[in-house]
This record gives sequence, structure tokens and C-alpha cells, in this order.
Amino acid sequence: MTVREVEHGITVHAPATDVYRLLAEVENWPRLFPPNVHVEYLEREAHHERIRIWATANGEAKNWTSLRELDPEALRITFRQEVSAPPVAEMSGTWIAEPQGPDETRLRLLHTYRAIDDDPDGLTWIDQAVDRNSREELPGLKEGLEQAAAQAELTLSFVDSVRVEGSAKDLYDFVNEADRWTERLPHVSEVRLTEDTPGLQVLRMDTKAVDGSTHTTESVRVCFPHQKIAYKQTTLPALMALHTGYWEFRTDDDGGVTADSQHTVVLNPDNITKVLGPDAGVPDARDFVRKALGANSRATLEHAKSYAEARR
Repeated sequence: MTVREVEHGITVHAPATDVYRLLAEVENWPRLFPPNVHVEYLEREAHHERIRIWATANGEAKNWTSLRELDPEALRITFRQEVSAPPVAEMSGTWIAEPQGPDETRLRLLHTYRAIDDDPDGLTWIDQAVDRNSREELPGLKEGLEQAAAQAELTLSFVDSVRVEGSAKDLYDFVNEADRWTERLPHVSEVRLTEDTPGLQVLRMDTKAVDGSTHTTESVRVCFPHQKIAYKQTTLPALMALHTGYWEFRTDDDGGVTADSQHTVVLNPDNITKVLGPDAGVPDARDFVRKALGANSRATLEHAKSYAEARR
């Protein structure tokens, strides 16, 4: 049996306690680490957690369940995949935040794993995925800590909502069936939807903004039937460094449904003047993105509302 043990590390110019805290708050991972799409707590106690993670690896969407033990005094977090996705047979590891001074940390990420049936091709796939994801995660975490102040100005989150006299199932179906959006949504000109694993989608589409421009985006979507679809864009418009969000459908006490479209965006400051002109700044970019995303979200929600209410 071949068991691989590997280590990656990076120096972070931030206190070790801050590094540990960010790692402990897994709900923020999709905003900080490129491969992560969505994370949910399944069980949570003081220092023990059971979480489910959806992420991309080597261009494929995967999900798995992990057990975590948190040690805030030692600044260590150990993890083990409870249910691994093929070709992984077993995966465990440790995050270690080692103080190098009051404002500097050596962050170490250890992995131990093996492939199903000791398959050499499977092990090579895991080697590549672990190496690629680790190299992407560590700089993402480093940037998230070191540029926290700057990202506060560059980050915006908002929700658009509609009230629907219909069923959550019909609303969910409308958003879930994105392969039909070219016939259902006027702002979508081309779409390609793949779902090799039920409930785990890759959506690539061309959308038209309010100013008439067309943008190509690609997202990984995690679907929770009739309740929620969470997503993370992996191909982004020029103004965005990150875009995550979700569609959620909540049945109210009186039988109606509230449909929400939530967005979290981190702007790319290097492209603001390229896209919006030489005099544009961060406030202009925030306003532009809010209006562009909001317009498309509200259009989708209104069409979903019409679809659901017509099926009552």
C-alpha cells in the first residue's frame, strides 16, 4: 500500500492567531481559496466539526465530508476526509500556524493520502490535485490576511428578492434548469450546462449587461433540491476578482415563497480604469457591479416568478 505524505508552506505577514482564526471559519473559504465552491457544517461542537466541502480539482467538481479537530492553543487544525471522492481512498492532514514574530507566521499544510486499490494513475491524479489546490489555497489565504483592510473596500455583498405566489419546487426548477435559460431569459445568449454528478453542475454562459456588453462566465453550482443553489464563478468578468452567491427559496407561513438571489463580490482594482475609464474609482466599480448583477438577478427572479405562478 502506497501512502503519500506531502507538505506545503508559505510565510504570511500577519499574526498567527489571525491565520488560525481564518482557517477555523470555514464558511469563508469560498471567498478566500480558489478551489472551494461551498462549505456546510453538518455537526459542530466546541473543538470538533463535521463539514461537507464542494471544490474543484484538476478542472473537475468534487465533494467530500471531513472531520476537523481544532486546537486554538496550539494553533493546529487536523482534518480527515470521512467520505472521500474517487480516486481518493483516504485523506487526512494538518494546518499548523507557527509564529515567526508578532506579525509573521509560517503556515504549514500537511497531507497524507492514498488511492483506491493503490492505483498508480489515481495516485498521480491526487498528487496533482493536492499540489495544485495547495499552491492556490496558500497564496489565497496569505492575500486574504495581508490585504484585509483593502479588501473591505473592494468587497460588496447584497441580496435581491421577490415574493412569489407559487411553489419553491417550481422556482428551484427554473434556476436549476439553466440549460433552458437561452429560451427563458432574454439576457442569456448562450449556455452550456454539465452535471456529471447529480446536484453538482458546471455552468458556462454568455450574458448581456445593461450597457449592451456581453460577458462569458463559468460557475460551479451546488444544488440542494427545492431549497438552494450555491455557486462560485471560476471564469470571471474583468472587474471581479471573486464572485460567489446563492439562489434560495423559502416557503413562508402563509404558503407563499420568498426567492433570494445573493451575491458576494471582490473587485479587481487593476481593471477598474480599463473597463470604466481613466477617471473611474472603486465607488464607480461598486456601483457598476451592483447595478449589473442586480439587473440580471432581478430579471431572472421575475421570470422565475412568472413561471412558478403560471403553474399554480
